[in-house]
Amino acid sequence: MDKIAFVFSGQGDQFPGMGKDLYEEYPVAQRIYDLCDSIRPGTSTQCFNSTEEELRETRNTQPCLFAMELAAASILIEKGVVPDALAGFSLGEVVAATVSGIFDDKTGFRLVCKRGELMQGEAEKFDTAMAAVVKLTSEQVQDICRRYPDVYPVNFNCPGQITVSGISSQMTDFLADVKAAGGRAIPLKVKGAFHSPFMKAAAEAFERELNKAAIKERNIVLYSDVTAEVYTNDVAGLLSKQICSPVQWEKIICNMITDGIDTFIEIGPGKTLTNMIKKISTDIKAVNVIEYLAEVEGC
Repeated sequence: MDKIAFVFSGQGDQFPGMGKDLYEEYPVAQRIYDLCDSIRPGTSTQCFNSTEEELRETRNTQPCLFAMELAAASILIEKGVVPDALAGFSLGEVVAATVSGIFDDKTGFRLVCKRGELMQGEAEKFDTAMAAVVKLTSEQVQDICRRYPDVYPVNFNCPGQITVSGISSQMTDFLADVKAAGGRAIPLKVKGAFHSPFMKAAAEAFERELNKAAIKERNIVLYSDVTAEVYTNDVAGLLSKQICSPVQWEKIICNMITDGIDTFIEIGPGKTLTNMIKKISTDIKAVNVIEYLAEVEGC
């Protein structure tokens, strides 16, 4: 029997219209979007009809992705596809925590709305940017980062791909150094130096929000972006620290494979995590949720 993991994507894969087909076809998706609209009016409209620029705003991106991802996961679970383990990339970890049972749907959505507001607020204080560096080892990227006081390796995605965050004025020279070393840098569709020390105040404020939230026992195994290990009981500490700490994605996937996971379903609008996972291991199955739904339904 396959051991299945749901992995929830983060910012960058969003696009106008995401989730609309799910909303129109599945009643459980409609219920999720209606719930989100009752808490944050206009969420479904933003998902389905907004511009790319509007969706790129972190305060919009995070609740919209949460709604789409929770709807997609709920469809699979309703069809009897129940995950053995969960992980989420950045904001995706809040969705994963909700699916695990740590938060109910309302609490998870309220928290992700607050998270987006806090992170956007910090991003607006600094002129920062993010880029994915490819064709270099993690050691090479970290070595280049050490040349700059305000550029940090923040997402260890897969072999040959690391995301960096930093002050825009230093990123120009950093990117030139990447090119000189034989690498290539791809700017990301986000606004802010996420998972870096620039987000420390947002992380501290989010921890205060988490400490006020109703936190329950999880009923599905959940892995942490910060430690790459299975969650401990320190939910507030792990989810808040994640905002200003590197995402250990490659280690998470390796640990999940070691623990017996052989099928990964990316819950999100794109294939970013699917492609990363395929680079981490060729011995497992990785597929996006839309493709998996088509497979399950025989379409």
